[in-house]
Amino acid sequence: MSEPVAPPRHVAIIADGNRRWARDRGLPVLSGHVQGIEAIRPIVRRARDRGVETLSVYTFSTENWTRPDDEVSGLFGLIDGAVNQYTDELIGEGVRVRVIGRLHEAPSDVQRSIRAAEERTRAGERLTLNICFNYSGRSEIVDAVRALVAARADPEAIDEAHLASHLYTAGQPDVDLLIRTGGDRRTSNFLLWQAAYAELVFCDAYWPDFTPDDFDAALAEYAGRERRFGS
Repeated sequence: MSEPVAPPRHVAIIADGNRRWARDRGLPVLSGHVQGIEAIRPIVRRARDRGVETLSVYTFSTENWTRPDDEVSGLFGLIDGAVNQYTDELIGEGVRVRVIGRLHEAPSDVQRSIRAAEERTRAGERLTLNICFNYSGRSEIVDAVRALVAARADPEAIDEAHLASHLYTAGQPDVDLLIRTGGDRRTSNFLLWQAAYAELVFCDAYWPDFTPDDFDAALAEYAGRERRFGS
């Protein structure tokens, strides 16, 4: 009898399709983002219940600044409101919130809300939720290299472990499973270093329609894969 497959330690999600979900329904784009934020909550619970240690959700990329100003400002407001509204719930569920990305470029009120949520949920031990906000995989690697240069690191002493210790996700496991919703088949500059050997699962459903059952289906597909890590 075969042994049960352990759940992935780190699941990353490219939560794509909010705008298309709204347009297909004749709704304002911001309505799609509202539903997209709501869609995170049941997935966080399901990931926690399935034994996932770290869940990373791509919520705003550095490229998203090119979108219309009203959409960007509206999205910031939604994120700020969600952080304030759901922090107590996350504390009760044992979830620790981490925000990874260039937070310093966000509006100051959003920065304060996020930092407060990080501090208040610091004791959470059942799941770490990475909110990838104003995030870019290439920018993350650039920031890590800048930190090494600023520390005057010996070039000969820099190896993969040394560089990884300066990434936003330092101390966290690499991504085992990367899920993308919305039908596109690409990784879009997301966790490039951490997902080097991740199993990829693509889902045609737009993110607001992605359910805990869809999450379980992705876990089941992951469980059926043979992970060889280049061997």
